[in-house]
Amino acid sequence: MSNIYRINRRQFLKYSSLTLGSGIVAACTNISNQASSPKTSPASNSTASDKLDKVTYGTNWYAQAEHGGFYQAIATGIYQKHGLDVTIKSGGPQVNGTQLLMGGAVDFFMGYGVDAIKAVEAGIPKMTVAAIFQKDPLVLIAHPNTGVKTLEDLKGKPIFVSAAANTTYWPFLKAKYGFTDDQKRPYNFNPGPFLADKTSAQQGYVTSEPRIISKQAGFEPVVFLLADYGYIPYATTIEAKRELVEKNPDLVQRFVDASIKGWYSYLENPAPGNELIKKDNPEMTDEQLAYGLQKFKEYGILTSEDAEKLGIGAMTEARWQSLFDTMAKGGVFKSDTKVQNAFSLKFVNQGVKAYKS
Repeated sequence: MSNIYRINRRQFLKYSSLTLGSGIVAACTNISNQASSPKTSPASNSTASDKLDKVTYGTNWYAQAEHGGFYQAIATGIYQKHGLDVTIKSGGPQVNGTQLLMGGAVDFFMGYGVDAIKAVEAGIPKMTVAAIFQKDPLVLIAHPNTGVKTLEDLKGKPIFVSAAANTTYWPFLKAKYGFTDDQKRPYNFNPGPFLADKTSAQQGYVTSEPRIISKQAGFEPVVFLLADYGYIPYATTIEAKRELVEKNPDLVQRFVDASIKGWYSYLENPAPGNELIKKDNPEMTDEQLAYGLQKFKEYGILTSEDAEKLGIGAMTEARWQSLFDTMAKGGVFKSDTKVQNAFSLKFVNQGVKAYKS
């Protein structure tokens, strides 16, 4: 099995980007407008490359379908049409996104809702300007034919979870569903222990682990998307330093608009973006990319909830407040945290037609 599947990719990272003491590892590969994109439209070619604003976007893992819209916006010239020369800087298991962002190594970073609020508490001046995923693809996975039909049925059963779960979704499960700490088992990002114990469950990502388990074990696991059970952080967000948001809102707006348009394009025809993904990550397969896209659509990862009307990238103050209230009850956030400092709504919510025109 390739290394991209041995580790539960984003779960390893996205909850730990506030660990400011960890080292920064250079990005694995960079994809930029000029270096890697196929031929662009006449409109994009009419803008000389030296007149484009250079922007670097840092992702939280190696290139995959979960990053597809950003690669698509390069491959199809959408960024160039918005006056941008975008380089995607791939993440990896040692990359600290907050350090990269605050240190100026990237202009934007692929963030996560819980992390954004934690940043406010830590006094880190960054904010979320768009939320590409309305639903976090985080899942709990169980064995079939064991009587487990709902998330509540996992109460009392052993569950393999990462250490990061302790400060994210596990407090939520304890507070809302009565899960207890004695259920936890250490998750080593390998499905072996789960497969060996039919009474157990494990964490995963809806776009990856169910497929891995199915291929290895020969059965379709029972999958519970936590977003459908009340765990509602935005995911695959676009984060920027507060200074950039305040001093150059035009640049932020153009990057957000072009990225969202890239995602609509990717959902319709992912081929251009997938070619760049595979170039950036040679271990990625067409089969895995297709599976990821399928799950995006099946679960409404990008286009459900507020995004149905407001467009991909949508955010609302009510949703942020609901996330805060829910997680504060589980002890994840301090009760006096100013959640409004974690985001800005001025760059999103333009409506589906605005992004497809």
